[in-house]
Amino acid sequence: MKQYDRQLPLVTSWLDMLWAERGASEHTRAAYGRDLKAFAGYCDERGRDLLAVGREDVLGYLSGKQAAGQSARSSARALAALRSFYRFCLRQRLIERDPVALVDNPKLPKPLPKSLSEQDVEQLLAAPDTEAPIGLRDRAMLELLYACGLRVSELVGLRVSQISLRQGVVRVFGKGRKERLVPMGQAAEQWLQRYFAEARPQLLALGESDACFPGRGGEPMTRQTFWYRIKHWAAVAGIDKPLSPHTLRHAFATHLLNHGADLRVVQLLLGHTDLSTTQIYTQVARARLQALHGAHHPRG
Repeated sequence: MKQYDRQLPLVTSWLDMLWAERGASEHTRAAYGRDLKAFAGYCDERGRDLLAVGREDVLGYLSGKQAAGQSARSSARALAALRSFYRFCLRQRLIERDPVALVDNPKLPKPLPKSLSEQDVEQLLAAPDTEAPIGLRDRAMLELLYACGLRVSELVGLRVSQISLRQGVVRVFGKGRKERLVPMGQAAEQWLQRYFAEARPQLLALGESDACFPGRGGEPMTRQTFWYRIKHWAAVAGIDKPLSPHTLRHAFATHLLNHGADLRVVQLLLGHTDLSTTQIYTQVARARLQALHGAHHPRG
């Protein structure tokens, strides 16, 4: 029997802990599970027990990933999974030493997040056909995503009870189930009002759901489905720039800073715990301002 299969009850307990204590998403749990399974396979090939490995085994595994052409980001995630697993085993007193404790995290490059110009965003928001229920739903989702700087997972997971049109705010549960209140702005509020009145009843038909943006069967839309919708409307709008699931979130932060918003306010709106995570957007804003200066100033 292979390592992963032998340790499956332990692995399941660990993954359940990620959900209960850390509020990890299904995506994170699945990724961590795959990373541990890959490491268990590596241990099997070398006759090593998953609960008796040392620092050299972890380093050998990570070196092999690097030699196989895996990115530093992939190695960092694998290491994060192993770090979490062995800390859990240590707390359960299944091991006496943490084999990952003295393994340094790989240095990751910090590329500037891809963003859209304000004109690009206006074109994207105007792309859906709002006379159709699905188009109206997508317009409301895009407006809310940009107005509030939500993560895609936060958007698709919204429940009707989390939105207050009267107060103009959205109650968001971010990473680790941390709660924050985000103002939605007048435009997003108007599109949501129209969506709730016209499109959502048609999309639900005879069914019932508390999902704000239901997909098929009344269940919340998946991240992948909404990402497909963004790419579709970007193509309709003629936007050929690289997009990512965070594109409108990046645009939200960058445009706020371009218009003079305080960095700590943007931090609160994004739900970042560490201000340094938000500071990367100042580089995007600065780069945009420098480009405008160079293009339009007589001595640029």
